[in-house]
Amino acid sequence: MDTFYIDSLDTINAVAAEFLSNYKSERVLAFYGSMGVGKTTFIKALCEVLNVEDTVNSPSFAIVNEYHTLQDDVVYHFDFYRLKEEEEAYDMGYEDYLYSGHYSMIEWPEKIASLLPEGRLEVTLEEMTDGRRKISVQKV
Repeated sequence: MDTFYIDSLDTINAVAAEFLSNYKSERVLAFYGSMGVGKTTFIKALCEVLNVEDTVNSPSFAIVNEYHTLQDDVVYHFDFYRLKEEEEAYDMGYEDYLYSGHYSMIEWPEKIASLLPEGRLEVTLEEMTDGRRKISVQKV
């Protein structure tokens, strides 16, 4: 398991760049952590490093946002917090996104636990007592 630390918002993009350089081939990233721990903020930093040209925000109501990069690539950002049952993920065609070969960054992946593909990264964010964020990464 790898661990990263975000000391402040001033260092988050450097951490995001290091994170992406360590995991060049993984495209499905499942983000775990309590409400308000910084999952969306870290995903925004990852998208910035990936040169996303769209505005990155939480897809709480849309469930998925599609972002485009300057390199003509696509990043999918999911927020499954409002999902009531896994069947809703089937209805939205989750497989088309997660198996597309593009980045899929998933908030609240525990809502679709049995649908997550193997080979994904499980990224857990925790707030430390000093305010820093600890990011633990495990390939599953």
